[in-house]
Amino acid sequence: MRRPWLAHYPAGVPEKIDETSRETIADVIRHAATAFADRPAAESFGVRLTYGELVKHAEEIATGLQRLGLQKGDRIAIMMPNVMAYPAIMFGALLGGYVVVNINPLYTARELTHQVNDSGARVLFALENFAHTVQEALEDLTAEMAIIVKPGDLIGFKGSIVNFVSRYIKRNVKPYKLPATLPLSNFLFFAKQGKFTPVEISPDDIAFLQYTGGTTGRAKGAILLHRNIIANVNQCQAWLRSFAGERDDHVMVTALPLYHILALTACCLFVAKLGGCQILIPNPRDFPAFVKTIKKVRMTMIVVVNTLANALASRDDFKQVDFSQLAFAISGGMATQAAVAKKWKQVTGRPLIEGYGLSETSPVACVNRLDIEEFTGGVGYPVSSTDISIRNDKGEEIAIGEAGEICIKGPQVMAGYWQQPEETAKSFTSDGYFRTGDVGVIAEDGLVRIVDRIKDMILVSGFNVYPNEVEDVLAQHPNVAEAAVIGVPDEHSGEAVRAFIVTRDGSKMDEDALREWCREKLTGYKVPRQIETRENLPKTPVGKILRRELRDETMRG
Repeated sequence: MRRPWLAHYPAGVPEKIDETSRETIADVIRHAATAFADRPAAESFGVRLTYGELVKHAEEIATGLQRLGLQKGDRIAIMMPNVMAYPAIMFGALLGGYVVVNINPLYTARELTHQVNDSGARVLFALENFAHTVQEALEDLTAEMAIIVKPGDLIGFKGSIVNFVSRYIKRNVKPYKLPATLPLSNFLFFAKQGKFTPVEISPDDIAFLQYTGGTTGRAKGAILLHRNIIANVNQCQAWLRSFAGERDDHVMVTALPLYHILALTACCLFVAKLGGCQILIPNPRDFPAFVKTIKKVRMTMIVVVNTLANALASRDDFKQVDFSQLAFAISGGMATQAAVAKKWKQVTGRPLIEGYGLSETSPVACVNRLDIEEFTGGVGYPVSSTDISIRNDKGEEIAIGEAGEICIKGPQVMAGYWQQPEETAKSFTSDGYFRTGDVGVIAEDGLVRIVDRIKDMILVSGFNVYPNEVEDVLAQHPNVAEAAVIGVPDEHSGEAVRAFIVTRDGSKMDEDALREWCREKLTGYKVPRQIETRENLPKTPVGKILRRELRDETMRG
């Protein structure tokens, strides 16, 4: 059978979703504002907003952008963690027909500059905690305006919330001077002086430029259309309906950052389609505060990565959380370890349900059945309307059970890379399948398993690290002649970055000094954990550094 997974679909899951739907994300937002007007949409710092309130703020955002003179299709960059203003700003941009460019708030000035300038974003919304980065990048940024957001914006200030948020701000905001920027509160006041003009939005309009790295080291913007995201939300909904049915009190714990495609689609937009409430966790690394927050709610859904699941399940206070309403826990973003899945099941009573996808697939391509009792070790079955083909290095489809490159076709697959036609062409097969660069196997029952990665990408706590980018930064150091970067196993983050360098003067490099150099130019998780100085690096006859040889040598000890 060409698609063996279909025989193992849960009852009620269709082979295909309606791919002719003209629905857009803006339609989902508008429907939520009316059908779920009084339901809680999101909670931040203990305060909840209803869908009616959240979409009202979103329309104010859209109105303000219109009053600034922005046109449909203009790009809006958002550089924020999970605070209440995030979904409001994102919804507002989408209602106005703008394109959302999600930016990791931990990015350095260099990384921020590339993404803003490459996307052509005209406006940047940034949390105050990261305004110092905006200040550092300001001279090189092409954006016309930066709007600064406070953690407590849009939630109001009542009782203890005022003190808590004030302490949060004081503790985490570095000094900055940005006289030309506009506080969100002032921007909203400006917006309220105008009236929102509805915009006609097509499923073929761009919704997101979701940046991902590449083999060249240059970050590429995956073009995700409204129809790509809507297809993926509908695929997820079809999978959920077969297991948990429809209910009006779903509570999703959104701990993964919304700038990451997994949380963006599988938490925020999926929950909006259901009319559920998402609990926004601004800093999932603050485990005491995280657990304290979820102790107060009866969560029905949570999405995690392996490292987060491991950290939570290892805590005594997490064992006191009420899991009685937990319908399922999805694990994605990186490989889930069997030992972590076992520990999670012991604590929560629910298995970790692993899935698979990429930024380029909006992201969900595969997911395990939601009714499994134990962790499967596979990434699941292709979702409705999704075809997965395993190809050899010639691009030919190979037999069930054989390992090859995972290639994906479906309505959730991106339209291409932003302004990079050559990269787009290289990323698709001649018959229209997206080439993932991952090696996998399809079992006889259609279950997909990941074997390895073709690309040299390193996965640190679910975040992609691309060796070329790190090598480029290392090579900029005045005493580094050559550099090579690989990933090595790490019990805490899945993988860690290891660098091999050759110095110009032949001396041993000061590792701490080189790491500090990297920290000025790279997000923390990209900074090499291990650095080794060598006399030379293994190369091909034409001078290409052999990372594989370094990996093999490292694994041999």
